[in-house]
Amino acid sequence: MGFTIEDMLTLTGDRYKMSMIAGNRGWSNSISWVLMVEDFNILRNFVGKELAVTVGLGFDSEDLLLSLAHELSVHHAAGLIVNTGFYIDQIPQPLIDLCNELGLPLLVVPWEIYIADMIKDLSVRIFLQGMTDEQISAAFIKAMGSPEQVAAARQELLQYYDVDGDFQIFLMTIPGLDTMDTVERKRIGYRMELFLENITHNCSFFYYDGSFVLVCNDLPPDVTEQVITDFERRMALRMPETKLCIGVSSRMKDLESLSVAYRRARAAVEMALITGKKRISFDQMGIYRILYLVPDKALLREMSRDLLQPLISYDEKHGGQYLETLEYYLTLEGSFLAMSDAMFIHRNTLMYRMNKIRKLLGTDLSTAEEKLNYQIACLIMHMEHDDDVRTRSVT
Repeated sequence: MGFTIEDMLTLTGDRYKMSMIAGNRGWSNSISWVLMVEDFNILRNFVGKELAVTVGLGFDSEDLLLSLAHELSVHHAAGLIVNTGFYIDQIPQPLIDLCNELGLPLLVVPWEIYIADMIKDLSVRIFLQGMTDEQISAAFIKAMGSPEQVAAARQELLQYYDVDGDFQIFLMTIPGLDTMDTVERKRIGYRMELFLENITHNCSFFYYDGSFVLVCNDLPPDVTEQVITDFERRMALRMPETKLCIGVSSRMKDLESLSVAYRRARAAVEMALITGKKRISFDQMGIYRILYLVPDKALLREMSRDLLQPLISYDEKHGGQYLETLEYYLTLEGSFLAMSDAMFIHRNTLMYRMNKIRKLLGTDLSTAEEKLNYQIACLIMHMEHDDDVRTRSVT
């Protein structure tokens, strides 16, 4: 998850007499770069995850510092370091309170520290950690996409993760993500990564094949749920215009199972996109687990239309409800009483319809296998319908 505020304090806190005085919720924020900020204009260049450093030259009043904290939060900065002792003697309490409220890490270093050296040191560490993160992401992509490369990925990940432990994948996407330019996609990714509170080096976050991927290793289920719930809340609050969909894989054992976890997360996020739901867990998809894992979508369409086309054609020609009637019949286990209550149609009318439906389909629907075939055909039809609706709404 990059070079974080925690890493910075652990590795360089003593050297630069650095302390964190507010914004502890951002303890795990990743830092993309370190920038000196002495006026508001430079904030236009922030794309997310930047760590701002100020000596207070342009922010030598409480009001200006409060405005700076607000702007940094809006621009999804990783945190703020204030060099105290000259322009700013003491951090005002309202700034501390605001940074706690925003979850924006607020750190101080004394005036005796040479800021240029600190920034150079931190920049090198960020760069090296960025290279490591890219190697980790590449190794995970190997393991997700090709079981044959798991052995190589295992060696690359061994020093960073428990490769024999539990893994779970979360795929996060928004409509049109795969068509965005790289800069805009990175901007969104930076923001999203900041919203993943309390996740440090037991997870990896990266972009792959149209989605942002979060790989969690040995993260307890209750912690995982809290992290994702908080992430969704912060996304809704800070990026309300973004329609986010999340697909959750099963929890799998060992790195060798990562490709299975990825396919399951991909099936779940695909269903979330099609149905418009915010989050779908693969383990709760029921029979759709099988249908969404079928790579040959044309085969599914053929199976559905081969069985249902007689009813579709009849309804289109006569304005009938034969297909809907069949679905109620299958769902309500053939109970004409239940069908009558659900559809507000007399039982005699329903019995007449079912006789016609049986003739059109060429089957009496008497066996469990026949009913199952048509139930699956209806489920596939709804998958296609929801996808058509989603496509029209996007375009």
